[in-house]
Amino acid sequence: MSRSRWQVLAVAMSAAVLLSACGAGSRTAESSAAQVACDLPAPPQPVTVNVLAYNSSAIDPFTNTMVASCTTDQITVNHEPIDFAGQVQKTTATLAGDTGTYDIVETYGFVLPTLAAEDKLAPLDDFVAQFGEQYGLDGLDPAMREALSYDGKLYGLPMQAQMYVMAYRKDVFDALGLQPPTTFAEMRDAATAIQQAGEIPYPIALPLLASADISTAYDAALGSLGVDYVDAETRTPNFDAPEAVTAFEELRSLVPFMDPQVTTFDQPRVQQQMYNGSAAMAIMFSGRMNDLSQPTNSRFADQFAFAPPPSVGGGDVLYNSLSVDGWSIPANAAADPALLFQMIATAVGEDASRASVPAAFPAREGIVTADSSPYAAAALESIGQAPPAEPYPWTSRIANDTRTVVADVILGNTPIPDGLAQMQQIATEIVGEYPPQ
Repeated sequence: MSRSRWQVLAVAMSAAVLLSACGAGSRTAESSAAQVACDLPAPPQPVTVNVLAYNSSAIDPFTNTMVASCTTDQITVNHEPIDFAGQVQKTTATLAGDTGTYDIVETYGFVLPTLAAEDKLAPLDDFVAQFGEQYGLDGLDPAMREALSYDGKLYGLPMQAQMYVMAYRKDVFDALGLQPPTTFAEMRDAATAIQQAGEIPYPIALPLLASADISTAYDAALGSLGVDYVDAETRTPNFDAPEAVTAFEELRSLVPFMDPQVTTFDQPRVQQQMYNGSAAMAIMFSGRMNDLSQPTNSRFADQFAFAPPPSVGGGDVLYNSLSVDGWSIPANAAADPALLFQMIATAVGEDASRASVPAAFPAREGIVTADSSPYAAAALESIGQAPPAEPYPWTSRIANDTRTVVADVILGNTPIPDGLAQMQQIATEIVGEYPPQ
């Protein structure tokens, strides 16, 4: 999950998961937990630390390692199973008041500027200076650290990145003499050939959930065309640009090749389309790819192949959304922030990061190589051609507040010019709430 996750979060603000491992009441599977050194000083009084992060195969290795390794006689680390929607609600609640329920929350680069600008998160720079050498934090990718920074301060310790990857049925493509598409036009051509073969009526699967993922899709299309939501220098929204029209036209051109109920499909439902063979190609965040390669999930597991997502119009920037996920400490956390920081530093340590592959793309440099997982080569190519980040406090708010308009335009309920005019007005009002810096 990523931008869409935080687009939901921006309004509601969000996230959570918990369990306590090592006999401390864990309720989620711990098969992904690596046991690593977590040499925390003994607190003078017993401490309970609540961790908020949603469950997925890419996030669980880091969460479970923190819980399994940092629970001691004096420290209880709790993490409850939760889906993303629940995480959104709980993050909203825990960050809203002077005191919160959670001591560590999972955050993302897309929403972090909004949270940081509202003083919801604690800056981490002093802790990095104090503990950086002990936990080898100079091994974290500088670009991912930058993605979790705002206004020159670090607000999240990066754990992993997710980027769009295309999964496709190699047996279907080979039988029809197709190559993985590199543009939206090629994707339409491939989909047409598969439809005409008669076996798969809706060959393309994209997460276009009208309440979340659809705004991520539009932003990814716009980014592939080289345009941000807002020109950061002039603080002028770009929904009146020609590329804003093209992005809608290109997304709408894929609709005839997708399930008629596509705007009810989030990423798990897109996964299911690939599992059961009702789709032949899908574009999802990379954290979903390892699941496809598991024979326990699909009879087609050995037929799935992976490629970078296509570009929208043939340029160098792909239809892509790069999400850097990390751990943050709420400004209202009750526990000792130095203790909390050492926990999150442990969770992103080298041993924990290596153990997270292939389920995740960890933030430490050099761990993911072209042969480290079935989709590693595609992910590495994808991350290098993602649209640049838009690290501004208004970005996630615009994505959230324009989502309904985007859904109506893609569904054909609203003409493109009318929808873009509405989006321009919404975005202009949001940007106007932030004073120039």
